[in-house]
Amino acid sequence: MPVVKKPIDQSETPLGATRRVGRRAVHYLLVVVCAVVLVDALAGDKGFLAMLKARRQYLALEQALAQSKAENARLRDEARRLRDDPSAVEDLARRDLGLIRPGEKLFVIRDIQTDAR
Repeated sequence: MPVVKKPIDQSETPLGATRRVGRRAVHYLLVVVCAVVLVDALAGDKGFLAMLKARRQYLALEQALAQSKAENARLRDEARRLRDDPSAVEDLARRDLGLIRPGEKLFVIRDIQTDAR
């Protein structure tokens, strides 16, 4: 009867067990490194969350800049009108300072509060 040699299973030898432990350690190390990189990518100084916060700040500043530009344009227009249009100065003096022309009469009307019982 011929003798058939069975291949040697390396997992049964001490060398195979060492290789398995080494591979498992490398696998765990790789998982830990990937987890650290993922956490840093999300929450690090230049991570995803910081990028979202910076984008929100950028949009808020962009909106504030647009409002400031609109306000500047309005004030520029008002300054031009006050410089060039005498009726605008008169309207402003009448409205804000309560000034009147000579010969005009000023009537101040106030509401009287009544007791509603």
